[in-house]
Amino acid sequence: MKDKKTATKPVSKKPAVKKVIKRKPAKKDLQQPVINSVYLHNLKSPFGSRKKRKLLGRGSSSGHGKTSTRGSKGQTSRAGRHFYLGFEGGQSPLIRRMPKRGFVSNFKKTYQVINLGDLNRIKETTITPAVLKANGLIGKEAALIKILGNGSIKNAVTVQAHAFSKRASNEITGAGGKAEIINV
Repeated sequence: MKDKKTATKPVSKKPAVKKVIKRKPAKKDLQQPVINSVYLHNLKSPFGSRKKRKLLGRGSSSGHGKTSTRGSKGQTSRAGRHFYLGFEGGQSPLIRRMPKRGFVSNFKKTYQVINLGDLNRIKETTITPAVLKANGLIGKEAALIKILGNGSIKNAVTVQAHAFSKRASNEITGAGGKAEIINV
């Protein structure tokens, strides 16, 4: 028998590592096939554009934890939770803390405004809302129209509108025309 002291362990040989020789790809390999047109059979969605649906409420082994990614107790963990924009966790929101001032009428009249100087380019003797619309001076024929006194009018014309400023009506009558008010 051999002594324990003199006994040597057999040397284990490591397997030799094979060297992988990298070859250069041929020119044919580098060329990609040319797709002349796009059809349904050769369309692919880009990587990462389609995600798997997150399955919730399947226990702690599902990877989404005991609480199904909703954290712990409270309003945000409950089903059917919904907050409005500007919700401050039950505190009185900023929009309700701000003072309200002034008055906005529900019956405010908004006019399409035309100056006297703009009426000079119309060649007709009677200017109606249809004529103003045709010449591009107003947007809607049915909406209210007001004539203002900016500029001056040279021709004697009859102008039909829903309202006139004092200066505009004086200028029109001074030039020999008429300012007719359309009743709504």
